[in-house]
Amino acid sequence: MMNDQYVVGVDYGTDSVRSIIVNASNGEEVSSSVHYYTRWKQQLYCEAANNQFRQHPQDYIDGLENTIRDCVAKAGDTIAAKIRAISIDTTGSTPVAVNAEGTPLALLPEFENNPNAMFVLWKDHTAVEEAAAINQHAATFPVNYLQYVGGIYSSEWFWAKLLHILKVDEAVGANTASWVEHCDWIPFLLTGGNDARLIKRGVCSAGHKALWAEAIAGFPPNDFFASLHPLLDGFTDKLFTQTYTADQQAGIISGEWATRLGLPTDVVIGIGAFDAHMGAVGGQIEPYHLSKVMGTSTCDMMVVPAAEIGSQCVKGICGQVDGSIIPGMIGLEAGQSAFGDVYAWYRSLLEWPTKTILENSDIIDKATAAKLQEEISDKLISSLSAAAKALPLDPDGIIAMDWLNGRRTPDANQELKAAITGLSLGSDAPKIFRALVEATCFGARAIVERFIEEGIAVKGLIGLGGVAKKSPYIMQMMADVMNMPIRIHKSDQTCALGAAMFAATAAGIHPTVEIAMNAMGSGFEKTYLPNQDLKGLYDARYNQYKQLGKFLEQ
Repeated sequence: MMNDQYVVGVDYGTDSVRSIIVNASNGEEVSSSVHYYTRWKQQLYCEAANNQFRQHPQDYIDGLENTIRDCVAKAGDTIAAKIRAISIDTTGSTPVAVNAEGTPLALLPEFENNPNAMFVLWKDHTAVEEAAAINQHAATFPVNYLQYVGGIYSSEWFWAKLLHILKVDEAVGANTASWVEHCDWIPFLLTGGNDARLIKRGVCSAGHKALWAEAIAGFPPNDFFASLHPLLDGFTDKLFTQTYTADQQAGIISGEWATRLGLPTDVVIGIGAFDAHMGAVGGQIEPYHLSKVMGTSTCDMMVVPAAEIGSQCVKGICGQVDGSIIPGMIGLEAGQSAFGDVYAWYRSLLEWPTKTILENSDIIDKATAAKLQEEISDKLISSLSAAAKALPLDPDGIIAMDWLNGRRTPDANQELKAAITGLSLGSDAPKIFRALVEATCFGARAIVERFIEEGIAVKGLIGLGGVAKKSPYIMQMMADVMNMPIRIHKSDQTCALGAAMFAATAAGIHPTVEIAMNAMGSGFEKTYLPNQDLKGLYDARYNQYKQLGKFLEQ
């Protein structure tokens, strides 16, 4: 009977949403579809120079409908009739202001073009001042309300973003009935919710970004927020008093959405969570193995038995939350604010001539220029990787910092800037690229060392996501810099597959997430082993990286 049961996993990324239909018995992918956000692709409502990155809720709705309908059309009516559940993951912290009905304000005519009424994307750093205020304020309280989020609150997170929006936009603030994470809003949408007070909030988003902790019976007291800023006085009353793990149900699909998607009317909708957390499950996470979801940024996930971590709180990470990854285990999160974005920045830098001069070339026509530009863009990183790999190893070569989007962990500081040092007239594009790759790997090593310093063993690495799958050069350097093996998961869609595993659990097809993970996981395709001959070189280079970092922080 299990062969006749299918589930949908939906993964909202930074640039696109992807959906897959999966056989719940073995994880076999039946169909998949990707939708790139129309407004985001045009960079509407974004100001990179001011670190403002907003996404319109209509992009999310269009992507949800288009991808699932496309998946259903590809799978056929027979399979569509046997779909039992949908679960979703999203980027985070990516919250939005909603009205009393739970509708994001940007979906209302009066706010449809107001960036402050839209989802505040994870990498939006407009709330740096508010995050600093939260950290200074928290230090004045006898109870450490930041201990479960690593001791430092980030501008990428829930409360800093809320306070910023309330301060800069009185109209949005006056119409804000609640503040909701993207991963909590989509299940609410699919179940036909119309009361913001009834939105079911996942423990994943609540614990890692919103200062929710069972140990303090929920949020910090109102006095903490009211004395931080009058605009936050009483705001917790607009939020929630209960959280849920992602193996639980948010509800049943509404009749409207069942019709829109071409699905049965009894489809279960699971509680939502962040992409890296569900991705870690899709990538078959194991206790004490760091699952690295490597895309535009990295999210590093680990699970530890509660009895073994005890009361230990790891400093400088993105939090530790009971049940945020696998119910019944403590989920720990760290990560880098820029990983693939570092390479994308460098590619964009080198593409400047093709994007500006070729468009106005007197030698070739516009169609040929466009094709040439596309070819250069597609091949640039792989060509740089090949050239960088051929370079002789230089212990005194260029050193770079990976803080192009600030530092997420260890010790969040979004005001930090990147740097490149050691340049000469002999510094060419491949040499600089190699230094940037080293920098991202050194940033990853700093996270591993923090876990170890805090008494949490790191027994191995699991590589997930686009960079892990597409760049052998970067992954081999990662293994060498870390001096430990890194296994690359087979699935191209670990986040969507993880969402599908949670959907199968929420629907009762599998009794636990672990059983779903074992039944539906696709295993590993490759292991990169460290070259022990390079350990001394990378130890020395890593020390130079740390010295440069200390200099920049001062």
